Parts: sequence; structure tokens; C-alpha cells
Amino acid sequence: MGSIFRKEIRSYLSSLIAYITIVVFLLAIGLFMWVYPDTNALDYGYASLETLFTMAPWVFIFLISALCMRTFAEERKARTIELLATHPVSEWQIILGKFFAAWVIVLFAILPTLLYFFTIDKLGSPPGNIDAGATWGSYLGLLFLGGCYVSIGLFASSLTDNQIVAFILSIFLCFFFFSAFVQISKFEFWSAQSGMVEWIGISYHYDSISRGVIDTRDLIYFASFMAVFLGFTKYQFSRRTW
Repeated sequence: MGSIFRKEIRSYLSSLIAYITIVVFLLAIGLFMWVYPDTNALDYGYASLETLFTMAPWVFIFLISALCMRTFAEERKARTIELLATHPVSEWQIILGKFFAAWVIVLFAILPTLLYFFTIDKLGSPPGNIDAGATWGSYLGLLFLGGCYVSIGLFASSLTDNQIVAFILSIFLCFFFFSAFVQISKFEFWSAQSGMVEWIGISYHYDSISRGVIDTRDLIYFASFMAVFLGFTKYQFSRRTW
């Protein structure tokens, strides 16, 4: 797995895709955090990174989909996946190597936002009155959410050799699992099971862990979600006909 991981990291860093993903993410979040009047952290009146953790999941839907759309689709189209599959590595090693490489790029995108945390922390009155527990919980939730999106992106890329199709499919699946179950739970015929329906969606657990309380049920959910979609990718990869 290590060789696949290093290969993918080099591939990301030797092209513009990783840099564009990181820069666009930071630029978009920076505009929401410090420029746009409706979401400007300076206008809140209290020390909070709510804008970052509210907007980041939506920005990530597009950027992580773009980051992952090439993982299998490009190799499948170029037929290089046949050479990769003949190397002395298992299918799981290939999939996990690609998964962790993309997840590390997501981590690289999140790390610079720590500057926002220290800035808000110092600007508070008095300085240091930011809710550190909720903030670190939100960062952990954002990292796990990024992992879920990456697992979806890999699965979408494994379904086709067209990167655009993989991109659109990944966006749809990420949006669906993040937002749709909250809306579906509001239908009247789900009144008795509305909590259970909402629990299926990513946003329920993201919001839960963002409160600063690390619940093992949320961690198990994120790990299970990623495992399921990586399993789907493994199934698709195993039945390849190219």
C-alpha cells in the first residue's frame, strides 16, 4: 500500500490538481469568513469559527469530487490500471493507497485554516474566549467528513472511465448523503422514525461531533461509512472487464 500511496501523492503534487483544490478551498472559505457581509466572522459579535464549519462541507462536495474523479477513471481510460493490477499488491492495497493519498490532500487543505482559529482566538474579547472544545471537535468532524467524501469519490471514479461523469456522480452522492436524509426525515410519513432517518445522513454525525463531545457512535458511523463505500469500490474493481 505504501508504494501506491507514494505514487498517488507524487501524482497529485506533480500536477496542478492538489494545489488548485487547496487554493480554491482556502480562497472560498476566506471569502466567507472575512469578506462576505452575511457570513463575516468579524460581524458575529462573538469568537466563533461557525462560518468555516458550516460552509466547508458544501465547498468540499465540489473540490473533493474534482480531486477524486481521476483516481480510477483516468487509469481505466488509459489502460494503465491493467499494469497496476499486475503488480505484487492486492486490490485492497491499491484502493487504500489511493484513498489515504486523497485524504492526506484534504488534510493539507484543512491545516492552513488553523490560522483562522488562532486569529479569532486573539481577536476575542478577552482573547482566548473561543470554545476550543467545540472547535477541535469540528475539525475532527470535518476531517472525517472529508474521508467520507473521498470514499464516495473513489467509488464514483471506479464506475466509469469518464472523469466528468465521475465528478457529477460524486457530487450527487456527496450531496445526497450529507443533506438529503435531513430533508427526507421531515416528511410526515416518517414522523415516528424521523430521528432514525436523519441519523443515516452524514450531517447528523458531523453536527454531533462538532459540539465538542467525541461520541464513539459518531466515530463508528464515519468509519463504517468509509468502509462501506471502499467495499463498493473493491467490488467494482474486482469485476473490472477492461
